[in-house]
Amino acid sequence: MNNPKVIKHIVNWLNSYSKNSKTKGFVIGISGGIDSAVTSTLCSKTGLKTICIEMPIFQSEEELERSKNHISWLKSNFNNVESLHIDLTNSFSELEKTISDSNNPNNYLALANTRSRLRMATLYYYASINNCLVVGTGNKVEDFGVGFYTKYGDGGVDLSPIADLMKSEVRSIGKEMGIINEIIVAKPTDGLWDDTRSDEDQIGASYSELEWAMHELNKGKNVSNFSGREKEVFEILKKFNTANNHKMIPIPICKITNDQKV
Repeated sequence: MNNPKVIKHIVNWLNSYSKNSKTKGFVIGISGGIDSAVTSTLCSKTGLKTICIEMPIFQSEEELERSKNHISWLKSNFNNVESLHIDLTNSFSELEKTISDSNNPNNYLALANTRSRLRMATLYYYASINNCLVVGTGNKVEDFGVGFYTKYGDGGVDLSPIADLMKSEVRSIGKEMGIINEIIVAKPTDGLWDDTRSDEDQIGASYSELEWAMHELNKGKNVSNFSGREKEVFEILKKFNTANNHKMIPIPICKITNDQKV
């Protein structure tokens, strides 16, 4: 992949989108991971206002440290970057007390997704008062492979500049742009749980394995073409893609014909 060419294209696309929407810049949630680091750097390169927001909810010290280090790196390289630290831990805890049903088997997953939706609401608040766009940080494997994001959480955004890039491609342009190494090598995690589980722990396959499966699927291959670990990874991709397909398509609309309205 021609990294400089891709970087220039995305930066120009971001600039054009903001200009056409008559907004002043971008708001991005910073997690300490490679996707938000690359996205925020691309936004910073536009020269437009770029507001980076940390929103910890019982976050690990390692994630917080990476987030702070990345924002410091951005500010040392771009004078259009602003940052906010909004600790949502107490807000989430109060909400949890109000709505949590510990007897329901789906309670913990629902609460994990609630964290993401609380962050989304926070991003849109600051986007609204600054006339900015909320920028998504999902890559192609997450968004269109396994659908590993929260509907109306981190999936609730105005535009997605890296959603057509595989995870390996995101990491590659991150290196090209000089993003700090501790983020480049960090194990991907969604940061929605109180423990240290990674994305791979939850999915059952690494992003490199999922990229391979997506390439094979695009070639017209199916699960019958593989055996062993390759078959297992292919089945994981298909399982998540099927279960999360509702996130990837527009909201279904029940169409009413003119004849029915008469």
